[in-house]
Amino acid sequence: MTRILLAAVNAKYIHSNLGIYSLKAYAQEYAKARLAERETECGIECETKCGIECEAGQKMHECSAFPEILIGEYTINQQTEQILRDIYEKKPDMVGFSCYIWNISYVMELVGDLHKVLAHTDIWLGGPEVSYDAVKLLQSEKQVCGIMCGEGEEMFARLAECYEKYFKSGKENWKDAALAEIPGLVFRDSRGNIIENPPQSCLDMSRIPFSYHNLRDFENRIIYYESSRGCPFSCSYCLSSIDKRVRFRDMALVLRELDFFLEKKVPQVKFVDRTFNCRKSHAMAIWRHILEHDNGITNFHFEISADLLDEEELELLEKMRPGLVQLEIGVQSTNPDTIREIHRTMNLERLKAVVKRINAFHNIHQHLDLIAGLPFEGIESFARSFDEVYGMEPEQLQLGFLKVLKGSAMMERKDEYGILYQERPPYEVLSTKWLSYDEILRLKGIEDMVEVYYNSHQFEGTMRRLEQEFSGPFAMYDEMAAFYKRNHLTGISHSRLARFEILYRFICEHFARKDSICEQSICEQVRCNKMADEAALSAFRDCLMVDLYLRENAKSRPSFASERGRWKAQIRDFFIREAENPKYLRGYEGYDSKQVAKMAHAEVLEDGRVLLFDYKNRDALNYNAACWNITSEL
Repeated sequence: MTRILLAAVNAKYIHSNLGIYSLKAYAQEYAKARLAERETECGIECETKCGIECEAGQKMHECSAFPEILIGEYTINQQTEQILRDIYEKKPDMVGFSCYIWNISYVMELVGDLHKVLAHTDIWLGGPEVSYDAVKLLQSEKQVCGIMCGEGEEMFARLAECYEKYFKSGKENWKDAALAEIPGLVFRDSRGNIIENPPQSCLDMSRIPFSYHNLRDFENRIIYYESSRGCPFSCSYCLSSIDKRVRFRDMALVLRELDFFLEKKVPQVKFVDRTFNCRKSHAMAIWRHILEHDNGITNFHFEISADLLDEEELELLEKMRPGLVQLEIGVQSTNPDTIREIHRTMNLERLKAVVKRINAFHNIHQHLDLIAGLPFEGIESFARSFDEVYGMEPEQLQLGFLKVLKGSAMMERKDEYGILYQERPPYEVLSTKWLSYDEILRLKGIEDMVEVYYNSHQFEGTMRRLEQEFSGPFAMYDEMAAFYKRNHLTGISHSRLARFEILYRFICEHFARKDSICEQSICEQVRCNKMADEAALSAFRDCLMVDLYLRENAKSRPSFASERGRWKAQIRDFFIREAENPKYLRGYEGYDSKQVAKMAHAEVLEDGRVLLFDYKNRDALNYNAACWNITSEL
């Protein structure tokens, strides 16, 4: 029996590759249908075993006209030698790699060695990174047999069937005729000619089998799910805009499959639909279902166009359990010239109103995206876009950089826009007519600061207060990035406590500069305290201590923390009372006062307040501990 390995090299272990599981599931159903046809024709049951599995994971009978299909998932963090060894030991007759911008270099490194150790194994590629220049790639990569371009389910099933029929048959030149019949393939024939077949027609989404009957391989990983394909919009930087034929999976199938995830209590299901809410009835049916069948655990992630949401949809979202739903919203830019130039459909004022409305619900995580390097967006324009999106107060703000993708409209107009980009994946922008490489590097520094000090949610109170000291959030993060650079702090994996120390040093230096006391970088904390405004620094020290303990009961304290000695007896007595008759700390029954004091935390601030942090009760969205002012209790 022929053996085929579908291989995915993911960016992280927690990711999974829906594509290869979908290919396998479709091929299995295709094999069942072919088997039924043969049994009808010959009137007998086939007794040959193969790798096809039924829903219960049992091996089923199948004739020798279909191969065994294996799955191999790896990550770019593994050594290529490890992956090469694993593939070698599986001894496949054919390997199909799933190719994206984040893994193509890694995959091609593997391909270069794989044909040396498995000389008779055919290598095929598929995925968006190889679908738009397949002929060119085959011309340069002689060890690759062919490429599956576009939607792969039907294509792969037919290709697998050909391999079982002919690969070990001894027939020469079998590929020439057999593969020429499969739409979407680009392959090398027996004479070395590259044959480009007509494109594959779009699949009916409801014909694609469910990929997740068995969840053994998905523990502690994100489940990706697809209820539609295609996108109705035409954003010039995005490959999804090429396929405007939006197709939806039958709702009865979708709801049944969502019930499976809910029953299994999957932690997170991430919809990969490009614009989930482009059809209101589709989105509403799914949202109503997960609301009505909420298991209290599973989180569902959707990529939406916020300005399309109407009152009925918003009222439904307001009813969701905190943490049930998270929304990713691509803003990309607030510059109207940029939005118009990239053919993006967006009502910015409506988007702002919807995001603000959802924020007021306090139950939904919102993730807003910006893209640096778009046409007509210089550094000043991007700063305005940043400040506007930051002002919408999303839970996550992603500052991304334009990637000039093969097949996109942006690629076609790159010279017009003066775009220079990386020659190798991920093809990220280096400069444009409006943005220099120096400014790109400056934005990279800001991206790092946003990731550490905003998206982590570990410095919320401090950053809100610090923002008031600057003309806007962009200016604040820009200055923070410059501070990191001046003090050689970039590129280092700092501990959480070190991040607090560094932020305090930055605040000290800012006040020193602001007061024109000293124009140099201040590195010594004592010197900062003497030169900066002590009242303001005291308030910031309190903010930092609150932020530190909201997230975790830190055992190590930063150097700027105040002493708690004179409050020690009062705090001890408070925990004795709480252990005997809890007023604040619910859920600590069965523990004595010393144990409770270790599990919770009381912090005395410089402004005289005493705050109690309860780590058994946390915010469902940001995971912060519950917090009470217990000053009057002491």
